[in-house]
Amino acid sequence: MTENKAMLNNRKVVLGMSGGVDSTASALILQKKGYEVVGLHFDVFGKGEDSASRVKEVCEKLGIELIYRDVSKDFSSKVISYFYNEYACGRTPNPCVMCNKTVKFKVLLDEANRIGAGSIATGHYSETEVLKESGETVIKLCSNRKKDQSYMLWKLGQEELSRIIFPLSSFNSKEEIREILREKGFPNAETRDSQEICFIENDDYYSFLTEKMGMKPRHGNFVNKNGDILGTHSGIIKYTVGQRKGLGITFGKPVFVTDIDSKKNQVVLGDSEDLFKNEIISSNNNFCTSGKFSGEKLYGKIRYAAPFSSCTIEELPDGRIKTVFEDAQRAPTPGQSIVWYKGEYMIGGGIIDKI
Repeated sequence: MTENKAMLNNRKVVLGMSGGVDSTASALILQKKGYEVVGLHFDVFGKGEDSASRVKEVCEKLGIELIYRDVSKDFSSKVISYFYNEYACGRTPNPCVMCNKTVKFKVLLDEANRIGAGSIATGHYSETEVLKESGETVIKLCSNRKKDQSYMLWKLGQEELSRIIFPLSSFNSKEEIREILREKGFPNAETRDSQEICFIENDDYYSFLTEKMGMKPRHGNFVNKNGDILGTHSGIIKYTVGQRKGLGITFGKPVFVTDIDSKKNQVVLGDSEDLFKNEIISSNNNFCTSGKFSGEKLYGKIRYAAPFSSCTIEELPDGRIKTVFEDAQRAPTPGQSIVWYKGEYMIGGGIIDKI
């Protein structure tokens, strides 16, 4: 249950602390602005408090309290299980999106309420703004557009957004952020950026699913869009829509994965032009702010690195949302997020369900 906001200390903030460049710089920036910072370290693997020694050293140098939380059970049941199940269904998931909503920001809020902190903070490259008309807090694109992470935050609602601070919102480069640490003599100033998915080593999701999670891929058929058999694949989890390399089959011309049918255990292959689609159906949709957006001109992104593209949305009778893009999008992928923007404001998103 959320604490009465009148009882919270608005100059106290709980900051997600990994001990890396972004979270350390965030702490320094918040301190400079006069906040009392409390670090919160998430142990997603259940390694124990001793595994947080590097984070403890950083917090000691910062002169801030560190809270350790073992979130491995929730992380396993809500993030890793989701990751496993989506791949088993022939979809390509966004585990970070799920973690932000069900683990990271939930725990930050719980701890902030427990200790009476008015705000929570992370090292995400994002920015918030309070709308004058409604008083709602919305996420907007940050200064560093190349690193903007609003795409990963579409599942959040007003409960989280009204209390979030993103200290890195105004920085245009990672080098500027590293310089903050260098000036204060932090040895972690040169630490490399963390890997894309924290629980997957070397981005080898196939080994993770088969060796650590025990998934047993079944051989099946490559087919064309007419259902004609073209060859044999070695398990649908090896493939994603848009893939060209590593298919294990050649035709004397480039071919691409255009669809995956988990029920039939088939991988559909086609030409590059077969990948371009104007209409996308999404489910599990969430809007971060109130308002009716059907029919309005919006901008959509079908993956983190995709460009913004003009679109409109329409709510279907079954609750799903149909997005119609002015320009066809290349390889929209079931399981990935589609995120909508009105101008520079991120308004919400959903999980790509059907093309």
